[in-house]
Amino acid sequence: MALNIGLISDTHLPEASNVLWDQVYAAFEGADLIFHAGDVHEFWVLDELERIAPVYCARGNGEDGGGGRPVQPEDPRVKYAWLLQLEGLWVGLTHYVPVPERPPNFTLARWIERFFPEQAPDVIVSGDTHVERIATIDGILCVNPGSPMYPHNYDTQLGTVGFLRLDEGEAQASVWQLTVDGIEPFEWDAVPPWKRR
Repeated sequence: MALNIGLISDTHLPEASNVLWDQVYAAFEGADLIFHAGDVHEFWVLDELERIAPVYCARGNGEDGGGGRPVQPEDPRVKYAWLLQLEGLWVGLTHYVPVPERPPNFTLARWIERFFPEQAPDVIVSGDTHVERIATIDGILCVNPGSPMYPHNYDTQLGTVGFLRLDEGEAQASVWQLTVDGIEPFEWDAVPPWKRR
């Protein structure tokens, strides 16, 4: 049976806002799982998302006191790296991987050795950059949903989320732009809203 996974990263709450956009919760209704790729900052966000579906979260630098933020406690939903076998695929979740790569030191292979030494994933979901991206590197589908709050590190505004659909060994990823009325497919070749302001 196919799995539909909501993807989110870099919510930076309550730094960016006191609340997560309602559009995020509406978009994830019906998801089987939710992956948060880190820099949550405060774990009540995970509690809210967990009302919709089970949550897996990567621990980001923001949870470890980066930028003078409070260190967040241990939480069973939060690990530096998750490796899950879903629908015949190995799916990794961690806060950062170097996509695009910057050889010789910042390569996906080096990050896989660090975070997934037991098994190279077929799919890796990450965040950190606040820049949405879908790329295949060395046969691995790499997905960054961007940030719903700080897209491309601009000030607080409607950003992006993503979805990962897994079905019998096949994976498809998509990124969606949050809008005043909900979400719409992200237009990769268009000028994004944060550059039009």
